[in-house]
Amino acid sequence: MQEVIINEPVGEWFALASAIITVGFGFICLLMPRLTFRILRLRTAEGVPQALSESRATMSGFYFGVGILAIAFAQPLLWLALGVSWAFTAFGRLVSILFDGGNTKFNWISIAMEAALAAGPLIYGYTALF
Repeated sequence: MQEVIINEPVGEWFALASAIITVGFGFICLLMPRLTFRILRLRTAEGVPQALSESRATMSGFYFGVGILAIAFAQPLLWLALGVSWAFTAFGRLVSILFDGGNTKFNWISIAMEAALAAGPLIYGYTALF
């Protein structure tokens, strides 16, 4: 019987999970922009079809770019880039809660999710670097 031995540190699994989820978000943004906007509670204006390109280009570009590079090269600085990107996403949402009146359940759940997606790559990237 063949035995599979996995010798990656547990922290790398959390960082990898964050990257895979990030790439999954990229797929949703690229292939299903209307669903993306519904999930994010956004609407496009009538007669402005180019608004969907924001989901397909700008949003999916970040998710795919950072997520795929972190998976492909698995280097500490790329894990840190992924983690810092998610951390600033959570920070931007917190600023919106404080200054834009966005104190909603959706935003607090999103901050928790974004902070969790930031934690794994940040912790692992930092410990692998130093």
